Amino acid sequence: MSDASVRTARATDAPAVGAVQAAVWRTAFVGIVDESVLAQFEPAAFAQVWARSLRQPPSPLHRLLVATEADQIVGFAAIGPTSDPDHQQSEEDPTGEILAMGVHPDARRRGHGSRLLNAAVDTLRAGDFTTVLAWLPAEDDELRAFAAAAGLTPDGAWRDHVVGADDRTAREVRLVADLREHAD
Repeated sequence: MSDASVRTARATDAPAVGAVQAAVWRTAFVGIVDESVLAQFEPAAFAQVWARSLRQPPSPLHRLLVATEADQIVGFAAIGPTSDPDHQQSEEDPTGEILAMGVHPDARRRGHGSRLLNAAVDTLRAGDFTTVLAWLPAEDDELRAFAAAAGLTPDGAWRDHVVGADDRTAREVRLVADLREHAD
């Protein structure tokens, strides 16, 4: 494999991140959301949102990280303070969230997901967050197993999203991990 790394995204990365997100979501949500919804997962639409977010982040603590292979963006992770009502922000125990993360289907199983997750956790820890959480599709056993192997564990919370015109829902489960360094 060529040179692989993770770095902070630049505004010029928005089109590539949009293309990766569209490919990831089109693959991840097959059979979960209606075909009409899948058709809306367009790279240009995602790129516009990422460009706006990179120009004007929701907060100074929000970051977009990209995984690269050589000079090509193959993955992304958006992180920031959580807005989860169960994890109210406090100065003593701030919680960060992996808001979105994905690796292009053609670039999987090359370590990009692990590098992204490690960089996301390191960035949150450097921002003094003590806990990280992520909401993952309940039906995606492979993604949940990946997160569990990295130390994120389900805490019993779940939420449903309406994903179709027929009021069909998709369930997500919350996984959390303590970011504080523990002395052995």
